[in-house]
Amino acid sequence: MLNVVFLANSWLSSFNQPGFCITVAVLLHYFLLAAFTWMCLESVHFYLAFVKVFNIYVPKYLLKCCIAGWGIPAIVITIVLIINKDFYGNGSHSQSNPFSNFCWIQENIVFYISVVAYIFLIFLTNTAMFITVLLQIHAVKTRTQKRSRFWKK
Repeated sequence: MLNVVFLANSWLSSFNQPGFCITVAVLLHYFLLAAFTWMCLESVHFYLAFVKVFNIYVPKYLLKCCIAGWGIPAIVITIVLIINKDFYGNGSHSQSNPFSNFCWIQENIVFYISVVAYIFLIFLTNTAMFITVLLQIHAVKTRTQKRSRFWKK
């Protein structure tokens, strides 16, 4: 959906309907955050599969992942809309080309907090999970090599 909304955004913004543009910008923002949230959930799943391995039963795991994957971005979007729906709008880059318009976040502060900071937190989480998994794999490999040397002796 992120790709569909992104590709149709310029065309949809050419209709010059403020409410329509706000809706498109909200959808674009939501699906962008949802994509990154699901990426973060994949790293958590990666951690559970490689580090916790045994005794990782989580009741209604998929339901909880869906609530987090679709709900956290919805909370961010709702907060932005509650503060001011006019943060979203039509940003024209060139007056000579009507298709250069793009419905997106108009305020830099809102963009940096609700997109850049959000993605940065997910990047940090993914990096931490990745390092933890690498350390776990390295520890297993080291233990296996020690056992192998012991049995060879």
